[in-house]
Amino acid sequence: MTLAHRHLSRRNLFGLGIAAASLTALTACGGGAQANNQTEAPAGDPVKGGTLTYLDAQPHTSLYPPSAGFYPNGGLVNNITDRLVHQNAETLEFEPWIATEWTVNDDATEFTFTLRDDVTFSDGTKLDAAAVAKNFDLYGLGDAARGLTVSEAINNYKSSTVVNPTTVTFHFSAPAPGFLQATSTINSGLLSPKTLDGKLEDFGAGKGPTIIGTGPFVVASEKIGSEVVLKARTDYAWAPKSAPNQSRAHLDQITYVVTPEAGVRVGGLTSGQAHIARQIAATDEKQVTAAGAKLLAPQTRGVNNGFSLRFRNEVLADKNVRQALSLGTNRQEVVDTLFTENYPLATSVIGKTALGYQDNSSKLVHDPGKGAQLLEDAGWKLGSDGYRTKDGKRLTFTVNEAAPQPRSFDVTTLVSQQWKAALGVELKILRADAGTYTKAINDANQVQVYHSMVGRADLDVIKSQYAGKNRNTLLNRDPADDSIGDTKLEELLTKVASTPDHDARIKASQDVQAYLLDEFYVIPLFEEPQVFGLGPKVHGFEAESVGRPTFHNTWVAE
Repeated sequence: MTLAHRHLSRRNLFGLGIAAASLTALTACGGGAQANNQTEAPAGDPVKGGTLTYLDAQPHTSLYPPSAGFYPNGGLVNNITDRLVHQNAETLEFEPWIATEWTVNDDATEFTFTLRDDVTFSDGTKLDAAAVAKNFDLYGLGDAARGLTVSEAINNYKSSTVVNPTTVTFHFSAPAPGFLQATSTINSGLLSPKTLDGKLEDFGAGKGPTIIGTGPFVVASEKIGSEVVLKARTDYAWAPKSAPNQSRAHLDQITYVVTPEAGVRVGGLTSGQAHIARQIAATDEKQVTAAGAKLLAPQTRGVNNGFSLRFRNEVLADKNVRQALSLGTNRQEVVDTLFTENYPLATSVIGKTALGYQDNSSKLVHDPGKGAQLLEDAGWKLGSDGYRTKDGKRLTFTVNEAAPQPRSFDVTTLVSQQWKAALGVELKILRADAGTYTKAINDANQVQVYHSMVGRADLDVIKSQYAGKNRNTLLNRDPADDSIGDTKLEELLTKVASTPDHDARIKASQDVQAYLLDEFYVIPLFEEPQVFGLGPKVHGFEAESVGRPTFHNTWVAE
């Protein structure tokens, strides 16, 4: 990947971002889908007004921006908040938004932003540097007493300084080269000082109408677990300059309807009862396009959908066992059996369109014979029931069903069949609705194989997924005592987040990718998109850089 600017320095970073040419790796999507993040520009002028019905597979849980990584949360936060900086979803370059310009010092420990002076929150109060500082002081430091976590997008945050009403400077205890991109993410959505005074529960389901942002929509009403109604702000006038719509949203209202069953979402879309549906299953893509609807399948540009092997578990501590599981996983069969070409086979820990991607196909080998031999050599003997045992104990693991991920139960079921047939390994599946689920997934002795992914259009995404203080999907940090199992991994991840030189930072990311695969800590499966179905009357719908819906320019033809 090539950046327009190779090094961070005290200069305007207006153009920092990757060149459009570097996005040519975007895969062409079949079945009527498009590879980019927006629908085709329609002929004619946008229709003003009306209500759009949007079907989502799951209800949101929180509107606290650092919790917006969960897609139903992010789909709302993205439309009720603005960000300091806009990351162009097509080029990934950074553009002015609430901030008109910015500078950063040589070691990326100090960022200064100049703000627009005409922005207001939805309650009419003015946005100024003090309000922006309060946002990032909370997102960068968190507040444990109120249950509010630090944003995984922000590293090494120290403090803020309000220079004047339209200028704010942020200070970091160590280089934080990913901060500029962090200010563009939904995890940094700008909220009013009053809203920021709340506790965690004040951001939860049912509290939407009390959340005050600067975005083009506000939460007008909510039915917990089933429906959220957004209404357009009529005074909105501060979209990014590259946005096709420079005034208020075209739509008057958006009704989010929680629709867990894939078939019901497809039926609502194809019958015209709904305008847009998220999470169109691979099995339903042809039905959607055959009915005249369109597919939009933007990639999430981050850590690929895959398995984290929790190596601090006693059995998975044996590298030969981890390697055997990797060798025994037929990833191509998973993709070919369960998905479409919208879901490319993973060739590294992160996707081809992710910053810092390095092709590691040679490290992702399917050789079940070698895998079985490794287990045999490690003392795991095959029994007459088809499973391996050692010292009277069956070789058994548990994997979680990841409800937000496409076809997770089908994926884990197929892999469990592969592991039994090829390796003699039992893989049990913990269903997402199990009462013990939340506790179990944080215990390497209960869930040894963790199914997940994470999207973010920045090099820091790999740290977000694996670092002990972030998502900690490998449980390298033991939640029980905060001990670290592999200090080298933590050091490598820290380099990604704290190296100011861009080329060195890319190298640090690639070192992590290689290390995770060389140690067989991760089994990447496929590059995960967000697949939306769009009714024929929908125009101007866009997804931001990692696939969350953006409705500011959306309109519905009469």
